[in-house]
Amino acid sequence: MKIQDVVFILVFIFLVFKRNPRWAVYAGVISLLLSIPLFSLWIFFTAERLTWYAAAFFLISIILSFWGKKGKSVKIRE
Repeated sequence: MKIQDVVFILVFIFLVFKRNPRWAVYAGVISLLLSIPLFSLWIFFTAERLTWYAAAFFLISIILSFWGKKGKSVKIRE
């Protein structure tokens, strides 16, 4: 397990406990932005990991968004 994996796990756990989907989206976008220069420098292993981390952050954001709306009724204007 590399240091990037440990950092990902710590950030992921923090975001799950914080329960803020917006922060998870920001973490995903930051992961993608960090992977772009790594792909251009041909550092594929770390760049690929960062894209997988971004996908995990986006997934947790979707789950937290749906979980936050559970039980809330939607009012539609007429």
